[in-house]
Amino acid sequence: MDFEWDKIENIKVKNTIEPDFFVLKDRIYRKRDGDKKFFKYVMLMGLLNRIDYASSAHLPVEIKNDFLVECMENLLNYWKKERPDTKWNKLQEFMIKNRNQNTIVVAQTGMGKTEAGLLWIGNNKGFFTLPLKTAINSIYERIINNIVKEDYKNKVGLLHSGVMSIYLNTKKGNDEEIDVSEYYNKTKQLSLPLTICTMDQIFDFVYRYKGFERKLATLSYSKVVIDEIQMYSPLLLSYLIVGIKYITKLGGKFSILTATLPKFIVEILENEKIEFVYPDEGPFIDTTINRHSIKVIEDEINCEYIEKLCNKNKVLVICNTVKKAQEIYKSLQENQVHNINLLHSRFILNDRKDKEKKIKELGDKESIGSGLWISTQIVEASLDIDFDVLITELSDLAGLFQRMGRCYRNRRLDHDSYNCYVFVGTNDKKCSGVGSIIDKDIYELSRNCIINKDGILTEKEKMNLVIEVYSMDKLKDTNYYRELINNMEYLEQIEDFEKEKADVQIMFRNIDSETVIPRSVYDKNIDEIHRYISVINEKFSKEMNEDERRDLKYKKIDARDKLMGFTVNVRGEEVKKYKDKDLLISRYESIPIIRCEYDDKMGVVFLRDDENKYMKKSNIF
Repeated sequence: MDFEWDKIENIKVKNTIEPDFFVLKDRIYRKRDGDKKFFKYVMLMGLLNRIDYASSAHLPVEIKNDFLVECMENLLNYWKKERPDTKWNKLQEFMIKNRNQNTIVVAQTGMGKTEAGLLWIGNNKGFFTLPLKTAINSIYERIINNIVKEDYKNKVGLLHSGVMSIYLNTKKGNDEEIDVSEYYNKTKQLSLPLTICTMDQIFDFVYRYKGFERKLATLSYSKVVIDEIQMYSPLLLSYLIVGIKYITKLGGKFSILTATLPKFIVEILENEKIEFVYPDEGPFIDTTINRHSIKVIEDEINCEYIEKLCNKNKVLVICNTVKKAQEIYKSLQENQVHNINLLHSRFILNDRKDKEKKIKELGDKESIGSGLWISTQIVEASLDIDFDVLITELSDLAGLFQRMGRCYRNRRLDHDSYNCYVFVGTNDKKCSGVGSIIDKDIYELSRNCIINKDGILTEKEKMNLVIEVYSMDKLKDTNYYRELINNMEYLEQIEDFEKEKADVQIMFRNIDSETVIPRSVYDKNIDEIHRYISVINEKFSKEMNEDERRDLKYKKIDARDKLMGFTVNVRGEEVKKYKDKDLLISRYESIPIIRCEYDDKMGVVFLRDDENKYMKKSNIF
């Protein structure tokens, strides 16, 4: 590769860099050498590694952000064509004014938090993090289609475990010529000015694994937006808090933008001496309209109640667990309720994508259709939908208010009836998932707080209830809080460079799940599945030219993406119990085939062995 260079005649070591930095086969350790020297080492090693990796890949180390402020102004001018008096709202003005500060901001659903985050990043290197891949994909599409429209492949990246297939699909639907491999590599090298990502892609440096320096050094001059922080588990929240501490220590900036903010998070950040600004006027809410009127029901969620509320309108039912959602769906079907659909995490990817598309179509604010959708917490923040009626189990207060944001999303309540029905269980029978996926203590605190509410619930009241339930005083003796603090302490105590990155990625996600193919799906699509496996295993030959090699590479990626469309994630313990056989994908990779019932209406259903029709079938793989 041709490049310009100058020869340096006399190489001198700057006298501000200690000799310890030049000891072969040694590192600087935080406990041994102290914070000051350790973080200087992180910066030096991290930046050198970035330069080294980029030059090896023939990629730019950094692409300058000189476009985002102008793009946001163009967006505002576009809105003005329809409404000439349009201007940035108070939330967005606050973020512009405090571009050089760490910020924590609470704003109700529909206030333009995405735009506010981008305005805060301005013409700086930025990372925009969200909890769910569906939400990330949606924001990425919004940005490249509506905001950064030109040359987006050198400006905006998407970073999560399934990004390559998104890039390939974007290439297919775009007239602009895209070198997907180069785009992907620039994204992975963190070279792009703006990256939309899941937190595990950038915050895993908190484990200080071998090679973590490159990532933390990059964040030292970056701005990180953290959206919907209340959705993270205690474990993931500990990563965020420790990560924020490291980032700010090295000079990076953060902004927490959320619809509901548990107060104890702010108190922990203050205890860690992390500086930030908070709006003097408090949360950004629209006090001129009321959106929700709630009816609290001391009972388990049940079909009889749901049936009464279906009246040629758009009804959304949210359950805490997949099992409960399936039970409700099945009962309604048996009662011959029409126009009902089910969406949860236990559909194969092909079916889930189709269902997400359909629920968004019905949930579009312009839709005049009607129907009933039953779902789980996957719709809390990942889908931009607006239904007429919400019927939900109580999970915790922050989750409840997220769910309420899927009903009358940006609308004024235009009738005197309830539009949100909250089942809080009984003293003897709690809502599904409590004690397993929902913290029992926080559920009880939330239940006690909401149980006597009836009628209009203003945005201000919601914010105050969150402050009341999630105070340090209320949470300090809960398992949730103990788990959070214990893991923060653990992260501080682990040895530098002790862990390998691959191990950290598994630990970081802390997800006991495996990707599998249901047996019935395999049987139905066996020929197509094996065609994709054949493509994945095609060999590159020495005779291929560069274009042929690239085309085969894309073909293999596309085949893998299509193969994954037949998969679903289930718990590891279920794989152990129901695995039939491993389907060999390549020499080093296989996907378990599991015995279970499956169809595109209910998703995966595990039956007792004596009920499972696949239990006695012979292994045919």
